Amino acid sequence: MTTMSEVRHGIYEGMFLFPQSAAADLRGVIDHVNSILDRADAEVVAMQKWDERRLAYDIASNKRGLYILTYFKADRSRIPSIERACNLSELMLRAMVLRAEHVPTEEIEAADQRATLEDEIKLRETQAAEAASAAPTVTATNPAAEASAEEAAAEAPTEDAPAEAAAETAAPEADDAG
Repeated sequence: MTTMSEVRHGIYEGMFLFPQSAAADLRGVIDHVNSILDRADAEVVAMQKWDERRLAYDIASNKRGLYILTYFKADRSRIPSIERACNLSELMLRAMVLRAEHVPTEEIEAADQRATLEDEIKLRETQAAEAASAAPTVTATNPAAEASAEEAAAEAPTEDAPAEAAAETAAPEADDAG
C-alpha cells in the first residue's frame, strides 16, 4: 500500500536550454539548474550535459544552444514553481519538465553523468587559467607597439618640416616680387 506522500512525489525529466555562450561558465549553468530545483525541494537523481547544437530557429538571437538533461524527484505540487522559476530566469532560454514514469530506473541511473560534468568543468577552468596566464605575454608586446607608434609620431613632424620650409621660402620670394 502506498502512502499519500509517495503518491504526490514523482520522478520528472527536465530539459533546460541555455545559450551557447553559457557553456563557457558550465559550473554556473549547473549551479543555476540546481538552485532552481533546490528551491522547489527537488532531489536531483541524474544530470548530464545532453548536447550543444544548432537551434532549429533563433531564440533571443541565439543560433546555438546548450542542453542540460536532469531527472529529479519532486512533489508534483512544486512543478509549477519550477516552471515559473525557469520562465523568469534571464540565463535560461527554454525549459521543459515532464513526468518520467515511462523511463526505466536503469536508464535514469545510466544518464547520471555528474562526475563527467565535474571533470569537464575542471578541464574548462584549467584551460581558462592557462589562457589567462598566457595573456600577460600578449600585453607585453603592446608596450613595444606603443613605442613604435610614438616613434612614428615623432617622425611625423619632420615630414611636415619640409612643407613649412618650402612655404617660408615661397613667402620671401613673394615679398621680393612686390
